[in-house]
Amino acid sequence: MVTVGLGLSLMLPEPVSARKYAAPLDIFGLGAPRPRAPVHLARIPLPKPRPEQAPKGPERGPDKTVPAADGKPSPDKPSPDEPSADKSGADKPVEAAPPPEKQASACRLALTEEIAIAPSIPEIRGAGGCGGEDLVRLEAIVLPDRRKVPVKPAAVLRCTMASAIADWVRTDMVPLATSLGSTIADLDNFDSFECRGRNRIAGAMLSEHGKANALDVRAIKLANGQSIGLTDRAMSREVRERVLHSVCSRFTTVLGPGSDWYHEDHIHLDLAQRRNDYRICQWNVWDPLPQVAPLLPAERPEEAPPREVAARPETKDGGDEETAKRAAPADKPAADAGQGQSPRKPVTKKRR
Repeated sequence: MVTVGLGLSLMLPEPVSARKYAAPLDIFGLGAPRPRAPVHLARIPLPKPRPEQAPKGPERGPDKTVPAADGKPSPDKPSPDEPSADKSGADKPVEAAPPPEKQASACRLALTEEIAIAPSIPEIRGAGGCGGEDLVRLEAIVLPDRRKVPVKPAAVLRCTMASAIADWVRTDMVPLATSLGSTIADLDNFDSFECRGRNRIAGAMLSEHGKANALDVRAIKLANGQSIGLTDRAMSREVRERVLHSVCSRFTTVLGPGSDWYHEDHIHLDLAQRRNDYRICQWNVWDPLPQVAPLLPAERPEEAPPREVAARPETKDGGDEETAKRAAPADKPAADAGQGQSPRKPVTKKRR
């Protein structure tokens, strides 16, 4: 009985004021809640207002960030060297930096529009070393008086070759045209860059045309309609010889009539580099053709036989003897002239 009474006394509820701590056997939380201590609100001091003489800081906003004091980028803003992330969270690929621009050569800087209209073109790389770099398209040559001489058609050349052609026309050909009483109208380009072997022979060594280092010139046309044909025998020999001396002093290779039958109708010019600065100048300036062809036949030689004898048919051995006998009385008097008959006159044939 004592045990039962003790247990009931422990389970009976006590006054709230008397139960400051939870009963040790109140495992189900049936007892009254604990009293909580009163909450005292602490007074938080506000910051002092910014003085008027203080320097102004960077503006803040939704799209503006404050840079760090040590010059490093803000942690919430990615570095310009780091890949940025888009809204989906995927990293954008880093764009490759463009290749550095190739510096212009000394020839390209010197070949200005005051000398020639020759825009640069991309380098060409072909099989067997065909092509080259520092290439231009020579469209026209600008003369000292600012007139333009078109190159027809435009020639694809290395800058050095184009510069040599322009200097040759400006320095040597302009005075030649002036001596003929006219000015240069255009330059006849027969061939420039072409990826081929020498003389277009299959398997031959690469031509200077395949290196964009050669130009074939056929004629220089003048403004008065006249044309300086470099291989035209109707042109004055003196004029062609002046062109010969000018090109052979400027270019390392000059091929024309007399070199081979490939260059009978044009002149080949190039700047090929050889050992010991060896140069080739093969151009035969032929004499001009006669202006008027002879119409009269040649004079008959003195030792020639008379025309009557030359016109008589020759008798062959074993020929017709009767024909010869029949012709004999006609050439001499008859044998019976002494029998009282008058001799016959020799028969002569009329010439037609």
